[in-house]
Amino acid sequence: MAVRMDPQRFDELVSDALDLIPPELAAAMDNVVVLVADRHPGDRDLLGSYEGIALTDRNSDYAGALPDAITVYREALLDVCESADEVVEQVAITVIHEIAHHFGIDDARLDELGWG
Repeated sequence: MAVRMDPQRFDELVSDALDLIPPELAAAMDNVVVLVADRHPGDRDLLGSYEGIALTDRNSDYAGALPDAITVYREALLDVCESADEVVEQVAITVIHEIAHHFGIDDARLDELGWG
């Protein structure tokens, strides 16, 4: 059964998850914005996405590029959780997972680390 949650409360959870990022990593994040949307237009079950050029793939051609975007999909996340506590945990996992992509960490490595 999906959890119901006020959109503003969900936004707070995303902000709280960003606060979990160690300061030295947060300072290394560059030209990235974190957004919340209802659902991914192509995959309604996707919990989060990263669109952009990972820090490890940037070169001199990157100058002037639009910001990378991390999007957390509220309705999809609420659908897979059974309690508000589980939403808190899953939002944090999703945010950290997508930030890892910003740092160039792929899904295979995230699975190895337990963040798949």
